[in-house]
Parts: sequence; structure tokens; C-alpha cells
Amino acid sequence: MALSSYLDAALLHAQLAALSVIGTKPTVPGRTRLALGDADRLARDQLVAWLRAVDLTVHIDAVGNIYGILEPDPRCAHLPVLLIGSHIDTVIEAGAYDGCYGVLAGVAVLRALRAAGVTPPRPVGIVAFSNEEGVRFQPDMLGALTVAGGMPVADVLDLVSTDGVRYGDELVRIGYAGLMVPGSLPIHAYLELHIEQGPILAATGVSLGAVHTLQGISWQRITLSGVANHAGTTPLHLRHDPLVVAAQVIAALRSYAQQSTATVATVGTLELAPSAINVIPHTVTFTLDLRDPDNDALTRAEAHVQQLLATHASAEGVTVHCTPLARFAPVVFDAGLVDTISDVARSHGISCIPIVSGAGHDAQMIARVAPSAMIYVPSRDGISHNPAEYTAPTDLEAGLRVLCDVVARQLGITVTERSN
Repeated sequence: MALSSYLDAALLHAQLAALSVIGTKPTVPGRTRLALGDADRLARDQLVAWLRAVDLTVHIDAVGNIYGILEPDPRCAHLPVLLIGSHIDTVIEAGAYDGCYGVLAGVAVLRALRAAGVTPPRPVGIVAFSNEEGVRFQPDMLGALTVAGGMPVADVLDLVSTDGVRYGDELVRIGYAGLMVPGSLPIHAYLELHIEQGPILAATGVSLGAVHTLQGISWQRITLSGVANHAGTTPLHLRHDPLVVAAQVIAALRSYAQQSTATVATVGTLELAPSAINVIPHTVTFTLDLRDPDNDALTRAEAHVQQLLATHASAEGVTVHCTPLARFAPVVFDAGLVDTISDVARSHGISCIPIVSGAGHDAQMIARVAPSAMIYVPSRDGISHNPAEYTAPTDLEAGLRVLCDVVARQLGITVTERSN
């Protein structure tokens, strides 16, 4: 019989609901749990309590990643771990499912292994990666990036947040400065169950996506410097207005992306100084998020940005400074794992299609060091990073069943008939 018959879906829903309350405020929509903040600490404490309730071995590494390990037969303890993961930090005014679903589904799978009385032939664990969202500390996907060897621990600990505090100091303050060396836990394979955060599954009426490719991401902060002056007395031809340049570049990027096959470009923050109704700003700073599943196309988009900045800044007489924040190449996931996800879905009678991820995820980092794959479930109206984020309980449960039985196949285990 299937390991998934031992799942407790009701408990998954209850834990998702309990976690969704942490970081809420009565007058503010959604929940906000920025990495290493007070709400993140409370969510971490709750997760650790749930891990211990399943009698898992809990580890915290030096950048704050949380692991819960179901230990195998002692003779197999040296084998690499089959890892399930995601994150529990959020964006500002977030939905309830992004990241949290994948972590708590992993806990549910380990609980099913316990309920079935299975001693796995290798360690099986869950991980909640730190600072996946990258709102408070950049780059995003930081915990997984460090595990994959993409950033030295010392550099991570010295990062300064958007509110001016050091990453390492915040880890100590919230009690999650662990001793495990990131990357010291060998990974056999990595699986991540996630809401799609896009419209494809919902629009097509398909229950699951087997993610085969995750698009590349380029983040940068662009600062334009001009001359502040009086809004009424300065003729237009004598102005050096950085906001005009920003507006021209942003509009031109929208046109460029619309003419491409897959490139998307987003300006998510925009700051003016001084910010006054009757003063031409002297400085404009904005962030740019570029994405494309083809690395060459992403590189061309980055070059086009530089060309646009040079052309419009020169015409207006302002200067440009660009600071790279993150640059991740597209990732192709392990074909064997992707095929297994599709096959398990078919065995359950659950519709499943191959899909490209438009969002960045921890899996793209772990794919550097271990076979990795992702399972998507639908997002209503394609909405995410928004309090209206929603996935139907039946879809959450379908994804959980497939994840559970993919884990069972990876472990090569069978379970006995459940007694009533």
C-alpha cells in the first residue's frame, strides 16, 4: 500500500493555519515575517516544537537554517540525507502558503513514516532555509545558497539588513545562531513542494506541475544622480532630473520585455531624494528584477538595461551607479526526479504537466550540489506575495500525497496494510 495512506492531511491544514497567524496585525492585511525578525523567531520556535513532536533530531546551522532529521538504522546513518524543504520567512503582507506549505508538507511526510513504523534506509529530513525571500537581507535564497557553497558563512554573517542591522547579530538575538557548518550534511536528493505563484495550473485546470526548469534571476539596485533645483524657476532644458531618466528607462524596459519571448522586468522599489512636491530630486534609486529561463536572453536583457541607462542619462546630464544584488543562472532539474513526480501523480489519478518556474526557490541552489526537483500546486488566479494567495485544500492534499509517495520511491520502501 502507499505510504501516503498514513498522511494526516487535517493536521497539515491546522499547522498551516497556526503558522499563518504569526506575524499578523489587526489593522494590516496578510502576515509579515521578515528574516530574523521577531515574528520569524516565533515561527521558528513553533516549527522546532512541531519537529520535536515527531521525535526528529533538530539541527541549526551557522546561518540559521533549521533541519529536522528522521534517523535511519544506525548502520545507515552515514548515508546522505533525502531532504524535503522550503522556507517560512515571508515578504511584507504575505499570503499563508508560500514556502510554509513545502516545509509543513515535509513534516507531514516524516510523520507518515513514523505512523507507518518505517525505519528508513537512509536519513530523511526537512529543512527550513533562512532568508529565502531576500526582503530584509540580500541576496534572496540566502540559506540555500550558503549550503550550496555559493557564499562564505563569514560574508553572510556580515550582511547588513535594510533596517541597518548585521545578519550574524540578528541570528544571535533571536537564538538561531547554530553550530552546524552549512553544507556539511551530504544530500542524496532534494524535493520541494510549493504553490505555483502563477496562473498556468489554475488556468488549465491541471492539479500538479512537475517543474523541470527554473528561470534565471538578475537583481540590481540602480542609483541616478542629478541636481536638485526649484520646480518653478528651473527651465526644462536646464534640468538634470534623475526621475525623468528612471521613467524613460522603466517604460523602455516594459516595451523590451513585451517584445521578447519570455523576459520579464520589474521595478519593485523607487526612492527619491529629496522627496518634496516642489523640488527636482537630486537622486533616484530603484531596484530592477529581470528574469528569463534562457541565460543568453537574460544576459542580453542586462546589456540592454545598461544601454538604456547610458543613453538616457547622458541626454539628461545625470550619472549612473549600478549595484548587483543577485545573479542566478537558470536551473534544469534532475530528469529522473521530474519523471518520478509525473509517474506518481499518474498512479494517483492526479493530472500533472511539465512546467517552468517563474519564481526563484531554494531548490535552484540545492540543485548545484544534489539531484533536485519541485512539485507545484495551483494558485487561485495566479496570485501570490499577497494576502489573497490561496490554494484549495484538495490541491494541497494532492501535492502532499504525490510528495509522500515520491519520497517512498526514493527510499525504496513498502508499507504494511493499515489496521483500523
